[in-house]
Amino acid sequence: MKKTLIIAITGILTFSCSKKESQKTPEKSDSTKIIDSINAERTKINDSIKALNSKNRFRDFSGSHKFVYQNDSSPKYSGSVNFTKIDGERDNYTISGSIKSGNNSVNLKGFVQVVTAKHMNFTGEITQSISDNDNGKSYTRKGTKTFMSKDGGKTYRLQDMVNGSGFVDYIDIHF
Repeated sequence: MKKTLIIAITGILTFSCSKKESQKTPEKSDSTKIIDSINAERTKINDSIKALNSKNRFRDFSGSHKFVYQNDSSPKYSGSVNFTKIDGERDNYTISGSIKSGNNSVNLKGFVQVVTAKHMNFTGEITQSISDNDNGKSYTRKGTKTFMSKDGGKTYRLQDMVNGSGFVDYIDIHF
């Protein structure tokens, strides 16, 4: 029995310790390369989405435009307003402009978002000093105001028309 046991153990050890056929293990690809290629594709997709999201829905208002003030008792005063497109944003502009004529002035500074083809929301400050209104007393409109067009986008008029003296002002931007 001892002999049989020794032969069995020797046989088992011989087979278990013998060289087996070399098995080829599949090469593992570098995970860093895979992640880098995925990130490169994501960047391309995100850049194309960003480009589409910054594209205006409405026409481009960038540039300098005529800025006009008039009320029922004064002549028409003209100046200019400059629209600068905000990079990466859709239909958003920073604007600043002024009208100067003698002691009369109107200054506009802020941000505009074009909401529809006929409406722009202005957020900022419009300060005016007109000699016909309370002897040139300064009046400031602050906050968000709407400019609206009734002529297909050639002229946008401020809709908050009543000034601090209770008179109607016409503040227009011509394109």
